[in-house]
Amino acid sequence: MIVLASKSAARRAVLDGAGVTYEATVAGVDEDAVKASLLAEGQGPRDVADALAELKAIRVSRGRSDLVIGADQTLDLDGRLYDKVDTVAAARDRLLELRGRTHKLHSAVVVAKAGAPIWREVVTAKLTMRDFSDDFLEHYLADEGERALGSVGCYRLEGPGAQLFAKIEGDYFAILGLPLLGLLDLLRRHGALTP
Repeated sequence: MIVLASKSAARRAVLDGAGVTYEATVAGVDEDAVKASLLAEGQGPRDVADALAELKAIRVSRGRSDLVIGADQTLDLDGRLYDKVDTVAAARDRLLELRGRTHKLHSAVVVAKAGAPIWREVVTAKLTMRDFSDDFLEHYLADEGERALGSVGCYRLEGPGAQLFAKIEGDYFAILGLPLLGLLDLLRRHGALTP
């Protein structure tokens, strides 16, 4: 059996779209505490994503023979880690900060079995937001509303958020939060998917 240790609707949609049968569960990780600890140790946004993905996979896989997928994604603007915002007003501020600039999304996926990681991948995408108008931003937030709060960058690339960008470099699935092709290969090699 395949288990996804994530509550993310976007990650579930990626697996659903690929035709993967899995069980979803919540890892129960205090992500804020882990992030704070890693940042205090001098770890960067990429390492934070990798560590959180591993922690989720290990925690859920303890005592299980299933393949457990842990995933995490961080937004990195000039080396600074950003967290999700809680309000549409904060989303406006975030988008204004990202406007006209390039940021990175680090998407980590770790597969664990019986409490130990057996595979990992961290994929980084670079996204450049266009210098959109204030009027566009107000219309975008009016249309997206609280859906904009579902991602750290306040956009859904698979939705109207695509209009925010001038250039995107990287793997589409990784941008959605789950690097998929290497993961599918690993699942096939372990007999969880038909080769």
